[in-house]
Parts: sequence; C-alpha cells; structure tokens
Amino acid sequence: MTTPLPSGQYSAQNAALTESTFRDVCLSKAVFDDVNLGASQFHNVNLAGARFDDVNMSDVEISNANLDGMRINGLLVTELLKLHGQR
Repeated sequence: MTTPLPSGQYSAQNAALTESTFRDVCLSKAVFDDVNLGASQFHNVNLAGARFDDVNMSDVEISNANLDGMRINGLLVTELLKLHGQR
C-alpha cells in the first residue's frame, strides 16, 4: 500500500514499517535511534557526513562505494584498504 506523504517533518515511534520502500526521498539530518535496519538494502544513497555510534554492522557488505574520508574508530578506511592491498 502506498501512502503519499507531503514534504515536512514526521516522527514515527514504536512503529513497524517492515518491508517499506523509500524512493527519491530526502531524509537529510534525520535521526534514527533504536532502529532495526537488519537485512535492508541501500542503493544510490548519500551518507556523506553521516555519523554512526553503537551500531551492529556484522555481516554488512559494501561495494562500489566512495570511501574517501570514511573513518572507522578513527582510522581512514582507504588507508586500511591500502595496507590490505585492496586499493
């Protein structure tokens, strides 16, 4: 079921949005707290400047990504990949 939403600010709390689809949506500066995105798929997504804290990223796969400036625990990912011979 498609529910058209006009532009604006929304708050969803204690909601189950399982198998929802977001296309051509701007969620810039959105806050996600205590959210389950397990098994979700992301394509053509801009995460520039995003911050992640207390995140379970086990079994996450990242491909075809611009990793310039990305840090994990303060370490540049591009440097880690160079050390591992991946870049």
